[in-house]
Amino acid sequence: MKTAVLIIDVQRICFEPQPQPFEADAVVARINQITTWARKNALPVIFVQHEEPDTEIAYQTEGWQLHTDLITAEGDIFVRKTTPDSFHDTVLKTTLDRLEIEQLAICGYATDFCVDTTTRRAAVMGYEIELVSDAHTTHDKPYATGELIRQHHTFVLSAAESFPVKIKAVTTAELIESRV
Repeated sequence: MKTAVLIIDVQRICFEPQPQPFEADAVVARINQITTWARKNALPVIFVQHEEPDTEIAYQTEGWQLHTDLITAEGDIFVRKTTPDSFHDTVLKTTLDRLEIEQLAICGYATDFCVDTTTRRAAVMGYEIELVSDAHTTHDKPYATGELIRQHHTFVLSAAESFPVKIKAVTTAELIESRV
């Protein structure tokens, strides 16, 4: 089964100003581990970047750029989006079809919006999903910490039984070691 790594919204405006999301530096480091592993195994690496015109995250602004410490490489794929759903009005589905992708390893930002929405949409579309449980994050909210939000969404997504496929929660180490 051909897998692609999908990194959602790990952009400067989301990570670099204070306060940072839960485990921001550790999440970026884990994503770099995942993408390094993926490239060594000839798996596509796809970066999704959110944009909103006339804001700090408008296309090609400083805030729109990928996190400073995120490692990219020649051959990586970049997808622009304007909603929490990485598939909505984007080239993502066409790209995955062209690459004959059947499974996605998903990580990134924001657990409770873009990661959750994209994961659900991908599952409905029939992609096998490995949600990398320690490589997605969000900011603290008035109702819960970023840590609790990540735990909650990881549990809810991986416990759901109503999708056509099972969403599997795996750690970075489990993802990498399962394919050695």
